[in-house]
Amino acid sequence: MWRRYISGGTSALSACLRSRSFSDTSVSATSNAVDSIILRSLKDHYLEISKMSPPPKVNPPSPYTIIKGALDQDGLVLRRTYNNTEEISLSVMRLDYLIPPGADEDETGGNDSDDSINQLLLHVEVSKEGREESLHFLCGLYPDAIGIHSVSLRPKIGKEIGEKVGPETLYKYQGRVFQELDPKVRDALHLYIEARGINEDLFPFLQAWLYVKDHRKLMKWYKTVGTFISDRIQA
Repeated sequence: MWRRYISGGTSALSACLRSRSFSDTSVSATSNAVDSIILRSLKDHYLEISKMSPPPKVNPPSPYTIIKGALDQDGLVLRRTYNNTEEISLSVMRLDYLIPPGADEDETGGNDSDDSINQLLLHVEVSKEGREESLHFLCGLYPDAIGIHSVSLRPKIGKEIGEKVGPETLYKYQGRVFQELDPKVRDALHLYIEARGINEDLFPFLQAWLYVKDHRKLMKWYKTVGTFISDRIQA
């Protein structure tokens, strides 16, 4: 859906470029005409997506709570405590952001609609007070399943942001590739995250969350690009 809007208006712009010759005397006029086409296209698409209905409100499964301000910034989304000794933090993104368009056509027999968000990449951090490192899980989250891609011990997210990470951390052994672990160990790690409420029950909320977040980011993108171009015209 969002890709369709971002690519809109390019045909009109291309027609304008083909129909004009860029002589020294016409560069300024042509540039203003191109800017006007872009602004009109941005405005049309901005108004179109502003009328879109948001998905039904979905609450996160208890006892997870939404991190304040998370919708307006990239990073953590949900948080909870477990057994009064652990803090569990979750962040999420669309899996198709990491997969080039059409990369999975041969396996699925075709592309899903751009409107679908049915494959999510979930990052889980399990931390304990007094410990500098936390346990990180990278998981694939689907409407009816969850799968672990990797497990590692790394500095806490707050520590990574606020302090420099030295070479001894960057090159620290992260463990074996998850699929190379013994099946019993893999099963035990799946039970570990399930006991902490990390399962497919998170999917409905996180899917709706990403719809709303993508909508906000696209609205902001149209507005800021339009403002930049408009300021150039006025200058």
